[in-house]
Amino acid sequence: MSTALDYDQYAKMLLGAVEIIRANHAMLSSLDAETGDGDHGVTMLRAMNKVGEVISSYETKDIKSLTYDIGWALLGIDGGSTGPLFGSLFMGMSEALEGKTNIDAETMAKMFESGLVAIQVQTKAQVGDKTMIDALVPAINALRTSADKHQDLLEMLQAAAKASEEGALATKSMQARYGRAKHQGERTIGHIDPGATSTSLLFRGMVNSL
Repeated sequence: MSTALDYDQYAKMLLGAVEIIRANHAMLSSLDAETGDGDHGVTMLRAMNKVGEVISSYETKDIKSLTYDIGWALLGIDGGSTGPLFGSLFMGMSEALEGKTNIDAETMAKMFESGLVAIQVQTKAQVGDKTMIDALVPAINALRTSADKHQDLLEMLQAAAKASEEGALATKSMQARYGRAKHQGERTIGHIDPGATSTSLLFRGMVNSL
C-alpha cells in the first residue's frame, strides 16, 4: 500500500466505516437493549448515513474541509451522546489536517490524537468506564506506536482495529459509569458496551475498505 492516502483513498476509508455500520446496526441495537434503550444501532446508522451523504455531495476534494464538515453534520444527529462525541472526534481530527493534501502515517496518528482531545472536552469518561473510550484510546495508542515504528498505513489501521476490538471486548467485565447504562449499576457487568463496539467496527471498516 502507498505511504499516504490522497483525498479519494481517504474518502474510501471513511466509507468503509459507513458500510460496516450499515451491515451491523441491528446487532448494535441488540447490544444496547441489554442495558440501555436499544437505539444505539439506529443512531449510529443515522450518523454514518450522514457521513456518506457529506462525502457523496462533496466537490472540493479538500481533506481538512471534508473532515470538518462531517464533524459538523454529526453534531446535529439526534440520539444521546453519539452525535456530540463523534462530531467532536471529526472536528478535532480536522484540526490536524490544516494544509494537508494527503495523509501519511504521522498525520494519521496526529489527527486521531487531536480527535481524542476534542472528545475529552465533551466527556470525562476514561478507559475502564465502559464507554466508547475503551475502544478508542487503545486504537489511537496503536496508531501512535505504529507511526513511531514507521509502519505503513494499512499496518497501522490493522493494529488500531485489533486494539479497538480487544478494548471493546474488555468492557464485558466492567460496570458502566456513564450514559444511560450507568443507572443499571452492576447489571451492566457481563455485557459488552455498544458504544465501544461501534467504535471498534469503525476501525475495522476502515481496514476493510483499504
